[in-house]
Amino acid sequence: MDEHATPLLSKDQSSSSSSSSVVTSSLKWVLKVVMSVIFVTWVVFLLMYPGTLGDQLLTNWRAVSSKTLYGTTGSMFLLFSGPILVISVLASLYLIISGEEKVFTKKKISKFPRFRLWTFPVLVDGPFGVVSAAEFLGILVFSVFFLWAIYAYTLRNLSLLELFHVLPDKKSVLLLEVTGLRFGMIGLLCMVFLFLPISRGSVLLRLIDIPFEHATRYHVWLGHITMAFFTLHGLCYVVGWAIQGQLLKSLFEWKATGIANLPGVISLVAGLLMWVTSLHTVRKLYFELFFYTHQLYIVFVVFLALHVGDYLFSIVSGGIFLFILDRFLRFCQSRRTVDVISAKSLPCGTLELVLSKPPNMRYNALSFIFLQVRELSWLQWHPFSVSSSPLDGNHHVAVLIKVLGGWTAKLRDQLSNLYEAENQDQLISLQSYPKITTCVEGPYGHESPYHLGYENLVLVAGGIGITPFFAILSDILHRKRDGKPCLPSKVLVVWAIKNSDELSLLSAIDIPSICPSFSKKLNLEIHIYVTRQSEALLEDGMVHKVVHPSVKPKQTNGCPMSVLVGTGDNIWSGLYLVVSTIGFIAMITLLDIFYINKYNITTWWYKGLLFVVCMVASVLIFGGLVVVFWHRWGHKTGEVKANGNDKVALNVEEPHNPSAAELKGLEIEEEDVQSYTTMRYGTRPDFREIFESLNGKWGSVDVGVIVCGPAALQATVAKQIRSHSICRSANHPLFHFNSHSFDL
Repeated sequence: MDEHATPLLSKDQSSSSSSSSVVTSSLKWVLKVVMSVIFVTWVVFLLMYPGTLGDQLLTNWRAVSSKTLYGTTGSMFLLFSGPILVISVLASLYLIISGEEKVFTKKKISKFPRFRLWTFPVLVDGPFGVVSAAEFLGILVFSVFFLWAIYAYTLRNLSLLELFHVLPDKKSVLLLEVTGLRFGMIGLLCMVFLFLPISRGSVLLRLIDIPFEHATRYHVWLGHITMAFFTLHGLCYVVGWAIQGQLLKSLFEWKATGIANLPGVISLVAGLLMWVTSLHTVRKLYFELFFYTHQLYIVFVVFLALHVGDYLFSIVSGGIFLFILDRFLRFCQSRRTVDVISAKSLPCGTLELVLSKPPNMRYNALSFIFLQVRELSWLQWHPFSVSSSPLDGNHHVAVLIKVLGGWTAKLRDQLSNLYEAENQDQLISLQSYPKITTCVEGPYGHESPYHLGYENLVLVAGGIGITPFFAILSDILHRKRDGKPCLPSKVLVVWAIKNSDELSLLSAIDIPSICPSFSKKLNLEIHIYVTRQSEALLEDGMVHKVVHPSVKPKQTNGCPMSVLVGTGDNIWSGLYLVVSTIGFIAMITLLDIFYINKYNITTWWYKGLLFVVCMVASVLIFGGLVVVFWHRWGHKTGEVKANGNDKVALNVEEPHNPSAAELKGLEIEEEDVQSYTTMRYGTRPDFREIFESLNGKWGSVDVGVIVCGPAALQATVAKQIRSHSICRSANHPLFHFNSHSFDL
């Protein structure tokens, strides 16, 4: 047998696509090289900046570029923010060239473990959670940078003090102020990256295939570091002013030329409120407090611009501009009211919502959405993993919601009211009829369906963490049935639950109906561990068949989900980015020509405010124009596809009593279910034993392990992955359940 990679496509398909794939691969390679060179050069400059050499390079650059139309602000913007915008534009082009379809190939079997930076777990029990090799290198680089920056700035401060002939009692105050200035500069350099991980549909995250839910922890790390340096920055100045006896006067000072103190105080206070409420304990116990105070980021950013002016604010404007682009697109998408096709409650207290989507919306099986129910709250958005595969249907997407807190409990009560109203429909007026008005952001997730790239999969779930695995299994089964590219041939599901009533979650997927002869195409095993029961209950055999009655909410001016999502159409999202960026540069140019330079505007805080206004206005005007055409295009193409032969009914069938023939068919399906399901009571999964048994059965083959569950489960699996002899890689996340995936 040939050991080299063989495509999972027919010979005709491979030969017809070979010529175009060469051109595509070449273009992608060129774009990768260009983006890599720009990124490495940019990072090296940021690392050098605190030192004397970096300062000298910046001084020479400003001397050359400050005489241009854009002046020193333009030179700073081009050095610090320009590279990230250029990379974003090239990344959009790269994604357009890559296209939507991925070709999965059988991988050459290696006798030795493969080490992958992005996926191998290096740290497990540290303060950062499970950390991959690439993440560990990133942490080391940032740590070295902070130490180097503090050291370099200290040397520059000491040499600077020698140039000033001041009295000894004032020397300490000067040293405090200069040190505070350096801390603020380090904080700005951290802030260059702060907003990049929280752009949910960011083209940069899609380029490196890191979904938003995983990138948020980078934002958390950077947020802690940024606020620590900004706090030290403010503290140094406050202490210095207090020593001089000018604390109140300096705090409320608002200079026209130079740094304005009062806006800086307001920005720092807003940042401290966000920082304190984002601490793990506060966020866990008072999530709504964390959510609402985090909206102060608007105050934080605007007053930071007023504090430092356009010259220094241009350092961090690149990442903020990309965030504004993403935030406006999310706002436009989330304004649409989405139809709830059906809703039902499972015996374990889990709710299933089926939402309407247009047929031209694409997403991967490992995706999630943000959901708002206006009858419960107009402000709260909650993330949920998608439990349905894109191949389940063109017109719907399903989510499973575990009732854990106040919001989900209210949603369950609303569904109960809907069910009662359906039974008493003739007694309830339209005005008093209970409603569920939903809005959706997303779907978000991985750019590529990486779960299809492994010949063998181990899916480890804890409780409601099984939800995204339903989408994975459904996606694989659909592809196996339809003959689409799909590598997995063996799948092991390890599911740990507390009580057997959670078995009713299995009703969310009907494997035999998706692929009736699945056992001939896929070797599937499901091992279920019921940890808090020592033995099976009498009803455990059928508990997963029991489902509470479903309801179909009455629709009121609803419609399918919006196609305006960052991971949707590559051409439109790229056009949105490029047009908005060009519009921003054009607005800055016109502002400089016809206002700032013409009337000699020199007030720092005012120029900083104008800079922010141009950023926002360019997104609203130029980006908004693209959004209008994008929306119309999506509506038009959605109608065309809906009128095609693949149109399906949006309404879910009413529940009915099965006939004798149907019951017989259910018994056959039940036998199939029992054949690949193993139940264990009163015990937890022994992952060491599981992986060793897999090594004996599967050997040194391509194995991917995906974990979706609490942090303890994640850490336990990561330890075994790291210590196991056939480990190869790690770390793909799933949302909301603090999960990662690993490769053996």
